[in-house]
Amino acid sequence: MRSRKARFASACMAVGALTLAAACSSGSSNDTGSKDGTSGTKATASNFGLGTAADSTGPAPEIDGAKKGGTVHDLEQDGFDYLDPGQQYVSDQMSVSLLYNRTLTGYKIDAKTKKTVLVGDLATDTGVLSDGAKTWTYKLKSGLKFEDGTPITSKDVKYGIERLFAGYQTQGPQYVQKWLLGPDYRKAYTGPYEGKELPASVLDAPDDSTLVFHFKEAHPDAPYAMAMPNISPVPKAKDDKDKYNNHPVSSGPYKIASYKAGKSLVFVRNTNWDPKTDPIRNAYPDSWNFSLGIAQPGLTDRLMAGSGDDRTGIDLSGAAAPEKMQTLSTNPQYKARTVNEYQPYVEVLNINTKRITDAKVRQAIAYAFPMTQVQTAFGGAAQGELGTTLISPTVAGWKAFDPFGKLSAPTGDIEKAKQLLKEAGQEHPKLSYAYSNTTRWQNISLIVANSLQKAGFQVTRKAIDPTSYYTVVGKVDTPYDLYRTGWGADWPNASTVVPPTLDGRNLADGTNNYSFLNDPKVNSEIDRIQQITDLTKQADEWRTLSEYVLKTDTSQVPFLFDKFFGVYGEGLGGITYNQVVGVINPSTVFVK
Repeated sequence: MRSRKARFASACMAVGALTLAAACSSGSSNDTGSKDGTSGTKATASNFGLGTAADSTGPAPEIDGAKKGGTVHDLEQDGFDYLDPGQQYVSDQMSVSLLYNRTLTGYKIDAKTKKTVLVGDLATDTGVLSDGAKTWTYKLKSGLKFEDGTPITSKDVKYGIERLFAGYQTQGPQYVQKWLLGPDYRKAYTGPYEGKELPASVLDAPDDSTLVFHFKEAHPDAPYAMAMPNISPVPKAKDDKDKYNNHPVSSGPYKIASYKAGKSLVFVRNTNWDPKTDPIRNAYPDSWNFSLGIAQPGLTDRLMAGSGDDRTGIDLSGAAAPEKMQTLSTNPQYKARTVNEYQPYVEVLNINTKRITDAKVRQAIAYAFPMTQVQTAFGGAAQGELGTTLISPTVAGWKAFDPFGKLSAPTGDIEKAKQLLKEAGQEHPKLSYAYSNTTRWQNISLIVANSLQKAGFQVTRKAIDPTSYYTVVGKVDTPYDLYRTGWGADWPNASTVVPPTLDGRNLADGTNNYSFLNDPKVNSEIDRIQQITDLTKQADEWRTLSEYVLKTDTSQVPFLFDKFFGVYGEGLGGITYNQVVGVINPSTVFVK
């Protein structure tokens, strides 16, 4: 998934590089990189395995010191574009969705160890595969109900999936739709609103507790796709298409009491939710009150002060204001109530391989890239750790890999870059460098351009309107050689990273293969790896392929692993973090 509304990143865009250097010092107590230039990065995806049927039974394990009651006050910079689970694909929406929306599977997070496993949420387990992982069968638990007491059946989940094929459903994940009917799925089916259902040969609900998916190809990672917010039940009688966005019917522990778009959102207990069916959500608070449209740095100031209702304040998905980072990182009074964890995104500099065709020139760019300087301008180590791989440490199979010695020379190896340009017979090649026209990326582009010019490149910088940036750099005839993008795995398997960003058969306008790499070996390997049904083996193969691309094709230069840094009120406990989505996990929060 592209970092579309990753507000932890956008929070720093209005602050200049000099301010960031002072406010987000890499020498803070939260600096995860060591001072000798090496990285302290550790793989985290070993936690994200498949749980058992026993793991999938409720209730959720009790949190030490927790009790029921009280109200959590969430402060949000923005409103929620979508409350309809079918349209949710951005971190802030996905965090709030856990309060009222249950999916076939979900992530169970241990508050003590931080270990995270995928378990059955509505389903009794993570699914049973057959036909070489083309067919997946799910059984629903008994005792599941909507907020009005109506039983949740497999037909409700099937209907929730069928409505994803309708034309107005444009924003949510499309994995299951494409797996069922192919890339042009809407040509085959346009949703349930004219009385048509998906045939049983595609998606079957043979009884009230069974759901069977028949995919066109093998998808061994299907259990993870079933945890996306749109694989959830919707009662047909309450569905009024796009208006459903204002009043989604709850299948979780809370239901909407009131909603004023862009201003406020209040959740109260759903008395028809049965904790015995839910292994994920503790649901300790009696209510959640969301205040929307709270500007920074005032939002962070309120959480730091913790006065009145803000004592139980939190921002589930938003980062602390950058100008407050120094204080939050160094003042001991905040240490116990800050969260600094990986997000699933990797920041990369794309090299347009259609325009820069010599791999030695691309490798020279990699050697010259000034990682440390960019990290400082980005907000310091608390918001981005030096990264040298194309997949994140939150993805299964990740291992340290640094083919260009970037961690040994993180400020850039100018002499090595000059040597490669000389070997390529291009000592002063011209580069057109596009950047999103915000303060942050203006500053970073200047830092990068200066370093490249020291190596001999002739760099012309071009500002692009932020609202059209991804459209411009995603055009196959884009006139630019260099441009930054951020991409994150939708779940802890690189099947949601390598194919969308590196497959050379994905080169139409709007592609996510922003470097326009078209390496026949890579394309062939993607097809081979997708047929591997052992997820552990598949993860290793994805990593190996990504390492080959980085070292041999060098179509992208990774430079940072994005991190979340947030603060919450001292009146809250049970704070855990969901690394898959990159947000604080609301399921374990309690009011002290």
